[in-house]
Amino acid sequence: MNRSHHRELIVSGIHFELTPSLKTYVQEKADRLFRHEEKIIRMRVELECDPKEAVATRFKAKGHILIHGPDLNAVVESDECHKAVSLLVDKLDRMLRRRARWQKVKRRRSPAPAFDAFAAAF
Repeated sequence: MNRSHHRELIVSGIHFELTPSLKTYVQEKADRLFRHEEKIIRMRVELECDPKEAVATRFKAKGHILIHGPDLNAVVESDECHKAVSLLVDKLDRMLRRRARWQKVKRRRSPAPAFDAFAAAF
């Protein structure tokens, strides 16, 4: 089955300018998510820098994945922007794996026994 998938990655910076190297870093990290889950339609990553915050939570990375079914949203705070991106992608990957496991359990769940079979036992 060779289907071409249109995958969209949107990277934006809030309160700071995105460098080309940072955009490339986010794209490389996001490629892992696109490889793991083929049903992702769009992924949006927002990187925010708040110099008034404490040093440990200065950079905030927000991720939004548009996928068939409920969308996935995650927020991570860190002291470095690259570290926040890595933590965000790890968190979104865990959420995708949890979602895949849940769907697998739902598919393999046996249907409830029919009422006729239940009544015939008595």
